[in-house]
Amino acid sequence: MPVTVTRTTVTTTMSSSSGLGSPTIVGSPRALTQPLGLLRLLQLVSTCVAFSLVASVGAWTGSMGNWSMFTWCFCFSVTLIILIVELGGLQARFPLSWRNFPITYACYAALFCLSASIIYPTTYVQFLSHGRSRDHAIAATAFSCIACVAYATEVAWTRARPGEITGYMATVPGLLKVLETFVACVIFAFISSPYLYQHQPALEWCVAVYSICFILAAVAILLNLGDCTNVLPISFPSFLSGLALLSVLLYATALVLWPLYQFDEKYGGQPRRSRDVNCGDRHTFYVCTWDRRLAVAILTAINLLAYVADLVYSARLVFVRV
Repeated sequence: MPVTVTRTTVTTTMSSSSGLGSPTIVGSPRALTQPLGLLRLLQLVSTCVAFSLVASVGAWTGSMGNWSMFTWCFCFSVTLIILIVELGGLQARFPLSWRNFPITYACYAALFCLSASIIYPTTYVQFLSHGRSRDHAIAATAFSCIACVAYATEVAWTRARPGEITGYMATVPGLLKVLETFVACVIFAFISSPYLYQHQPALEWCVAVYSICFILAAVAILLNLGDCTNVLPISFPSFLSGLALLSVLLYATALVLWPLYQFDEKYGGQPRRSRDVNCGDRHTFYVCTWDRRLAVAILTAINLLAYVADLVYSARLVFVRV
């Protein structure tokens, strides 16, 4: 559903603008000389250098190292695909909505590279001895940070502005959907060990909340990427408003129950990190149980704020079919 953004109104339609105030040149090498094309070249180069530096010395180990390598390789590959599509003028043949896909991907890539830029140095680089491998790992972290800034810049340049014509994913609620699903994925990574929640029905409810809200937000994103918003039995704006309200209510319960049952001794929780024997020693590539519980509590609060902002912005949007 294409949309045009005014102060409080969104109508859906196709954009002829790159978000930079000038038409995008497609199907020509000149596309690479435009500001957005140059920015994507920077993304391509920085992610390529990051994984090449790490791969050349084998400087990645464990799940955290694998995540970082996956992030840089994935971002490099998809950015290359986007450049090929734009150089060949193949947007009409692309299987996903081109007005929604690039900014959705750029937002995910910014978050992916941000996570890699934090996780890789804190769980791997600091434990390396001085030498060639450490130097390569530090340089890879720097290029990962550059890629993160480049992707975030693309999001800032191409997001919806008052008076512009754009897709839903370029609006604030659309970008918040990306943040919500990404944070949920990080939560799933931290609660991948069932012993963190299986002993309490209240904690199992929290896991159900994270899963339900993730699925609903992912459905909203996929419907926009596939231009399938008309398949819903209700109007898409009503679906978005209901989704945001339901998610706020569900996450509010999780924000109360997760810390209560994880950190309050009355409910079998562990209030102090020092009591967790797994957190006594420094472990490479490992996040101890108490830290996982705390991380999930913080991420729950972050996602609740994201859903509240989503609800506020969604209530201000009016969709008009064209």
